[in-house]
Amino acid sequence: MSNEDIVWMSGHEMAAAIRGKELSPTEAVTAVLDQQEKVEPHINAFVTLTGEQALEQAKAAEERIARGEDVGPLHGVPITVKDLTATAGVRTTFGGSAFRDHVPEHDDIAWARLKGAGAILIGKTTTPLFGMLGITDSDLTGRTSTPWAAPTHTSGGSSGGAAASVACGVAPFAWGSDGGGSIRVPAACCGVVGFKATPNLIPGGESPFETSAVVGPLTRNVRDAALLLDVTAGPHPTLPLSAPLPAESFESATLDASVAGLRIAFSPDFGSAEIDREVLAVVEAAVRVLESAGGARVEQVEMSVPDPIEYFHNVYAPGVAMAMEMPTPAGRLGDLPLHPAVLRMAEKGQGMSAIEYHMVQQMTRGEILRSFLTVLGEYDLLVTPTMPVTAFPHPGEEAGNTHVNGKPVGDPMLDFHRMTESPTHAMLPAISVNCGFTKEGLPVGLQIIGRLREDSAVLAAAAAFEGLADWSSRRPPIA
Repeated sequence: MSNEDIVWMSGHEMAAAIRGKELSPTEAVTAVLDQQEKVEPHINAFVTLTGEQALEQAKAAEERIARGEDVGPLHGVPITVKDLTATAGVRTTFGGSAFRDHVPEHDDIAWARLKGAGAILIGKTTTPLFGMLGITDSDLTGRTSTPWAAPTHTSGGSSGGAAASVACGVAPFAWGSDGGGSIRVPAACCGVVGFKATPNLIPGGESPFETSAVVGPLTRNVRDAALLLDVTAGPHPTLPLSAPLPAESFESATLDASVAGLRIAFSPDFGSAEIDREVLAVVEAAVRVLESAGGARVEQVEMSVPDPIEYFHNVYAPGVAMAMEMPTPAGRLGDLPLHPAVLRMAEKGQGMSAIEYHMVQQMTRGEILRSFLTVLGEYDLLVTPTMPVTAFPHPGEEAGNTHVNGKPVGDPMLDFHRMTESPTHAMLPAISVNCGFTKEGLPVGLQIIGRLREDSAVLAAAAAFEGLADWSSRRPPIA
């Protein structure tokens, strides 16, 4: 089996081939490490590479198979992990030079479960400091690019390294995090699958009471995302809000999946977003596929949600302000060089009162939730563009995605998260799948949103679409 054949295998196929002794873990790890060396100069997706350790673990994995031992569902399969997730004994920098030498002693829960299932870490992927930007840009690693226009266009953020690497064949599995679009936006920019689960279905996040931010998978196909969910989901004693597991596996929901007979709502813009005309045309074509080939009943709906970017600023700014007081090995965080967009958020947070913050959490978030409950009370699923635009050229220090359809946007560093923010804070499961390409050859994401805790339904619909319009088999030009 050639290296090219290996790196483009799906994760579930690779795991089966390793268990069946058709492929050795050493061959798998060697192939993806070679691929990483080939594409890394174009995408800049890695903070730390763990090649030697991965090869040692691959050899040990082979020996276990040779002895006939029972092995986990991911045994011997390479994976990358975003550098916000703690990996015991492996450098975890949180995306900043102040933490360049930080090596945690303990694994985060989700990574411990992935490792326990047999996955082999080949490296930590890039992120902005603490995931606080909508793009992947850091003083430690610089900018990460989408492989579809490398090295000129952003991979999105903040799981940009995870998305770019998996899109290029550097491991079939990548692990990221999402607090407003940080899995789904990079997935759209890089043409891969990114799944945001119902909060607390997968243990993760900084607080046991977290109801927005999640950790989760980025993969090249929906079934692989579901497989990682099966491995990582489930209650944990430190999570009092843990979501229950369904009776059947998430992976099984993606097998022979169909949208036939489902009622699907389509919102092109949540009532106010400016969506690039070409992006909207690609998404509308995908929606027609769900109806004409898939047998779903699709209806365009009118929605009105509070301004997602204004809400993002209001809900996260106090946390950013608090982070400025954090001690780091290089001194107080707020005294270090930080991106101007982060400093603006901190300044806003410092000026907010407790009453203003409580109003945002209780009143505005309630409006967001009711907007989605109204639609999902009548329809099984809601589909939208993942982003108002495609991946855009790397911004300068202050600029980002500055215009849509010739119209200026309010916050160039965040406006492209406009379609992913609101479902995040409504606590709904959502996925981004590639649904086509622009004339420039850039991928376009379709977002599928489901009801609270109906993660399997979202995965099934995404798998059904993938079967109707297989964009996942197209490879980036640099790969």
